[in-house]
Amino acid sequence: MDGHCCSTSGETRQPPPSPPPAGATRQRQYRGVRMRKWGKWVAEIREPNKRSRIWLGSYSAAEAAARAYDTAVYLLRGRSARLNFPDEVPADACYDGGGGDPRLALSAASVRKKAIEVGVRVDASLRTMPPPQPQPRPSRPTRNPDLNEAPSPDSSDADRQL
Repeated sequence: MDGHCCSTSGETRQPPPSPPPAGATRQRQYRGVRMRKWGKWVAEIREPNKRSRIWLGSYSAAEAAARAYDTAVYLLRGRSARLNFPDEVPADACYDGGGGDPRLALSAASVRKKAIEVGVRVDASLRTMPPPQPQPRPSRPTRNPDLNEAPSPDSSDADRQL
């Protein structure tokens, strides 16, 4: 059998090809964010100690959905939250309630409302920003003369060979 277990033919089995790396085919994936088939980005988060999810909205930009998620996770978990943008703690994710632990007083509806406010604001600011304009390339004199152009009597052959 020459090292072939159950094969009657002379070919050997190849292992299946490994899938491409996670970041190879998509843009950067944010925590709590996924892309719909039609291109919209959506955000959601699980409620602590429950199986239910809090819907955080649908956005045109992945960053807006990630900001909405960051706001919600910060409101639910406080300083121990794992954020998409850890250097930018959501300043507007403060709870306006009374004293005590603010995480105990938050309902899913209030978390959703605050996160959607942040996401919509970020989404709107990203849409109103003009796209970066490509820098104009400096014009260079053409090296090849236009062969369809008739020569003018006042130009010499030396001028045409730039």
